[in-house]
Amino acid sequence: MFGSHEVPAELRRRLVYASAATSMALLLLVLRLWSLQILQGENLAALSENNRIRLRRITSTRGRIVDRYGRVLVESEASYDAVLVAEDTTDLEMTVETLAHFLEQSAADTQAVLDRAAGRPRFQEVVVKRDLSWPEVVAIETHQTDLPGVSVRVAPKRYYPEGPTLSHVLGYVGEVTRGDLERESLYRGGDLIGKAGLEQVFDGQLRGVNGGRHVEVDAVGRELRVLDQIDAEPGRTLVLSVDIDLQRAAEKALSGHVGAVVAVDPRNGDVLAMTSQPAFDPNLFAGGMRKKQWSELRQHPRKPMTQRAISGQYPPGSTFKFVVAAAALQEGIINPFNTIDCHGSMRLGNRDFRCWRSGGHGRMNVVDALTHSCDVFFYQIGQKLGVNTIARYARDFGLGEPTGIVLNHEKGGLIPDKAWKREHNGEPWYPGETLPVSIGQGAVATTPLQMAHAVGALAVGRRYRPRLVLRLDRPDGGVAEEVPAEEIPGLEIRPAVLAEVRHGMVNVVNHPRGTGKRAAVDGVLVAGKTGTSQVVSMGRTRVKSADLPWHQRDHAWFVAFAPAIEPEVAMAVLVEHAEGGGGKIAAPVAKIVLEEFFRLKKLRDPVRYAQN
Repeated sequence: MFGSHEVPAELRRRLVYASAATSMALLLLVLRLWSLQILQGENLAALSENNRIRLRRITSTRGRIVDRYGRVLVESEASYDAVLVAEDTTDLEMTVETLAHFLEQSAADTQAVLDRAAGRPRFQEVVVKRDLSWPEVVAIETHQTDLPGVSVRVAPKRYYPEGPTLSHVLGYVGEVTRGDLERESLYRGGDLIGKAGLEQVFDGQLRGVNGGRHVEVDAVGRELRVLDQIDAEPGRTLVLSVDIDLQRAAEKALSGHVGAVVAVDPRNGDVLAMTSQPAFDPNLFAGGMRKKQWSELRQHPRKPMTQRAISGQYPPGSTFKFVVAAAALQEGIINPFNTIDCHGSMRLGNRDFRCWRSGGHGRMNVVDALTHSCDVFFYQIGQKLGVNTIARYARDFGLGEPTGIVLNHEKGGLIPDKAWKREHNGEPWYPGETLPVSIGQGAVATTPLQMAHAVGALAVGRRYRPRLVLRLDRPDGGVAEEVPAEEIPGLEIRPAVLAEVRHGMVNVVNHPRGTGKRAAVDGVLVAGKTGTSQVVSMGRTRVKSADLPWHQRDHAWFVAFAPAIEPEVAMAVLVEHAEGGGGKIAAPVAKIVLEEFFRLKKLRDPVRYAQN
């Protein structure tokens, strides 16, 4: 062996430096361990424990909506959402950008996520994207180390199996806004709530009660194990009065038109069908709608988001004549045998008020005038009644005010009288203004629901508030709440008067020259009334509606009830800017719906149908 004197000097220096460096490193390590364990140990232990244990909410399953026979119209199904907890990532922007790459999201989508995350506590989950595809789920799970704070959550997604069918009634869900959070303390950022229709009105009952669980997570927020859990309570089931078979028939009959169809049971007010066209698909909202899609819906020229059945206000045209006829008979202005000559126009002051038939209808009694929709007849009886009396009877039939159906944004229409004009225009009512009101023009405006409601009242001699929800059921199937039929007092018209008006409306459909004969149904006596309401005044000129721009064309109306004896269904059809009148355009739509109503009745109860 070599002695110490044989070790080269250069090597000895290197050994000394290496020993000193090693000693220094060990000293620093000991000091760091002392700092972490002694000086900061308590704080770090608490922080570690707080980061390790999380309280995560279990979202309740939203209740179903079913039709009167229990057929599902809305339900919830499982889906996958990408969620982010900002507290679990040291570089939020980088994490979001990386996730956006895997989800193929735009820069705008990425910024929207960052904005939502900035407005919430860092420990709260932020939904980055709902309803992930399976490849997106795989991409997140296989790149978990690159995505700290990101996880995939199983969540209920709203599903509308009928698509656009009944969409305006059912409504849709959407993520809460800041305004929603300020109004309702039970909401939390990222919640999906009802935004329109029944989803909005019954949000509290449908939403259910959320649960929660304590979980242990690792350093990047991945769930390791569940420590304890409280299950969520599902929402209630909403049972509607609607018959989805009849609803489909109404939507098919109105397809290609812009307008609305409402069918009710006049015996209790049940809404059997209610459609507004064009419609929208609420499934688009369930997975999170992009701004571009929302803008396209909002800016569409035919306004698919508008619920025309309850918020569209239109002059009812000649469908209003049954109200005026009932008022004149009840007030004794005419009797069933009085006649009036129609020569094609009526002169008042220096103005001629024309009948729709330029050559006139000749001598008419009230039944004839309804059958042929003679304007001159109604000008004359309307003048004798006066606008205030017409208004009083119209309101008795439920016009001029909301019906009270359980939907938001219902409009009340307008039934003008002298006080209304003085209040709004500061002018007196002039006699010439009563004549247009007598035929459902002028300032008169109604909704399709109101007209179905009014003609149903005529059919049975009583008014019932439109009932859209029959009951709410508990998750276990038991009944939580019944919604009874509600009769509305105030329609005090003699049975003989109602019978005479009904007689005229039977002739409208069944007389060879009736204006509504296109609504006739084999084997069923249908009563109805056509209507054509002007959108713009044509003055002295007569112009075919088809020759006008679409937005200036007349609206086509048809109201009906059937059977004429012991009615079971009443309805209103409104077609906006139609290429023809109510008899040509709206009556055939009603015919399709009525035929389906009685086909379904025979199918479901053949013995009783045969007896009737």
